Amino acid sequence: MKLKLSQIVIATISTIVLAGAAQAGDASGTWLRENGESKVKIAPCGEALCGSVVWVKDPKHQGNVGKRVFYDMAPSGDDKWKGKAFNPEDGKTYTGTMTLSGNRLTTAGCVLGGLICRSVSWSRQ
Repeated sequence: MKLKLSQIVIATISTIVLAGAAQAGDASGTWLRENGESKVKIAPCGEALCGSVVWVKDPKHQGNVGKRVFYDMAPSGDDKWKGKAFNPEDGKTYTGTMTLSGNRLTTAGCVLGGLICRSVSWSRQ
């Protein structure tokens, strides 16, 4: 069976496009903050991911349990999400990002269009 050049080109382009359309990894689960002070649970919420505090080490911060700290985290590339991050320490909401690398998750909250960011590392539990 002979293939026309146009069929070969279409098949090749389709393969390249599908290979480049890799989806973000699975960031769902429970994550321990690098300082060991808190845990968040990341789970789907609609088309995005959200994260809520599920445990805190210091009883003074017990009021943060149940607070949503990451929301509207939509895929923005391989193993990356963009959305909003709420900081219970200052009560402010920032532009947020999440980046997954194996069993490590890095979250960041940014202001001034991403000029100033603070990141935190998490390990999967």
